Amino acid sequence: MPPYAYPHFEFRHCPELDGARPRHSVAIAGGGPVGLTAALQLATYGIRTVVFEDGDTVSEGSRALCWAKRSLEILDRFGVSERMVQKGYTWNAGRLFHGDSEVYRFNLQPQGQQKHPAFTNLQQYYAEEYLVAAVARQPLIELRWQSKVVNTSQDADKAVLTVETPAGTYKAEADYVIAADGARSSVRRALGLDFTGRVFEDHFLIADVDVHAELPSTDRRFWFHPSFHQGETALCHKQGDNQWRVDFQLGWDIDVEAEKRPERALARVKAMLGDHPMDLTWVSIYTFQARRLERLRHGRILFAGDAAHQVSPFGARGGNSGIQDADNLSWKLALVLQGKAPDRLLDCYDSERGYAADENIRITSRTTDFLTPKTPASRAFRDAVLQLAAEFPFARALVNSGRLSTPTIHAHSPLNTASEGFGNGVALGGPCPNLPVAADFPSNRRVGFLLDVLGGGFQGLYFIDRESDIPPATAAALQALCRAPLPVETFLVSRHAGATTPFKNLIDADGEIAMAFEAKPGTYYLLRPDQHVAARWRALEPSALQTALDRAIGKLAA
Repeated sequence: MPPYAYPHFEFRHCPELDGARPRHSVAIAGGGPVGLTAALQLATYGIRTVVFEDGDTVSEGSRALCWAKRSLEILDRFGVSERMVQKGYTWNAGRLFHGDSEVYRFNLQPQGQQKHPAFTNLQQYYAEEYLVAAVARQPLIELRWQSKVVNTSQDADKAVLTVETPAGTYKAEADYVIAADGARSSVRRALGLDFTGRVFEDHFLIADVDVHAELPSTDRRFWFHPSFHQGETALCHKQGDNQWRVDFQLGWDIDVEAEKRPERALARVKAMLGDHPMDLTWVSIYTFQARRLERLRHGRILFAGDAAHQVSPFGARGGNSGIQDADNLSWKLALVLQGKAPDRLLDCYDSERGYAADENIRITSRTTDFLTPKTPASRAFRDAVLQLAAEFPFARALVNSGRLSTPTIHAHSPLNTASEGFGNGVALGGPCPNLPVAADFPSNRRVGFLLDVLGGGFQGLYFIDRESDIPPATAAALQALCRAPLPVETFLVSRHAGATTPFKNLIDADGEIAMAFEAKPGTYYLLRPDQHVAARWRALEPSALQTALDRAIGKLAA
């Protein structure tokens, strides 16, 4: 394959350079996957944004390359996921080695027939390219290239960004700012904020390699103490364009610039993959970070992605967590700007995604401690676990080469309404699974997946056997709520079509959706705009639904 042709985007003159002071609803610092996702999601709610990106192209190197199913579900709303899956390398299987011996294999096939794979490996520059194309199709987003945010201030009424461009510096005013400008966030520095947490004393070499040969295995492979890299760990997996991503643990006391030299990096890769013709297309060295801002909200400025938190890349929890940040924040910010929810709803962005950051930091820190034990006792434990795992399945659960990204379940969110009578169904605070469904609407009938049918507002799933199961008073209340200023659209879920009902019908022919939701006739699930569960009942009382909705938008205390 020829090397990736980086696109370059022109700087365009803006009104502020001529002295105008337009007021933006939302300004976004950073045009990477997190910032662009936030802009696209806000546009689906009718909110205009301006995005400031320092550079004139997409990111260099593969970087956040491992996209989890939940991220693909979110990006699917903008027509991006299909391109990513087609271009990338889909994988479910992995292999783990101790020395040169295989310890075990694993498979991540999701339960049920879901739309997206467990993971797709695709270089970040492709993901950004596809997101930029989606932004270009969206008239509510203005993406300003070569526009560097160099300072930030705010008062009770607005936030003000100082933006440096090739044509001069100007100030941009906004009701709110999303800081998605990465680990070296200039917005964070301007506010005098710093991370709390740990920096681990180990360096890792990371590289993209074009191998001009067919390798015997395309599975994700992880090694402890391989013969080609004695005493350390190594990882390789395939990505788009038949390119390979490799990681090598190097230790702490190294010559960083020497290790990044192409001839030295290629020698390591050839020792791993074989002496094939190959080209090194990108190389970098990083250290593990396990840090975050104490608060993700600071007045009118909200932090997301690497600007808010940093974790080890083992487990693919950095980029995927940032996509979830953007999804979580966008609907809340939209409701506040539209006057449909109080400003304190944004505090729940901090509580929910702060909890997610703590969860990811805790999980990845444990991975790091397993990969790089710092005491003789912890090293002895790790080596004993690896030896046992080759023969005993119970020990495999203790092996930690990266707990792969899963969506955070906001079980204790103040936006939730407590429920009883549920066991293993879709969790309160958890995301809705994307299972097959036939949608039987008055205007058309189509077969697809659940998240394709659901819109972007509050929605209810009402599980029934027959239309006559719905009490007339309940049906009337649900129809009224569908027409309310903040509507809740109810979908009826059953095993058969309902031709006469005023509600939209979802046909769960195999009962797979009912099984996933642990639903019986009369069960009702209230879904938030980000498709997480806000409330659930075994028997619905319409007044309880309105109360749960008020709680889900921050009007009521938990």
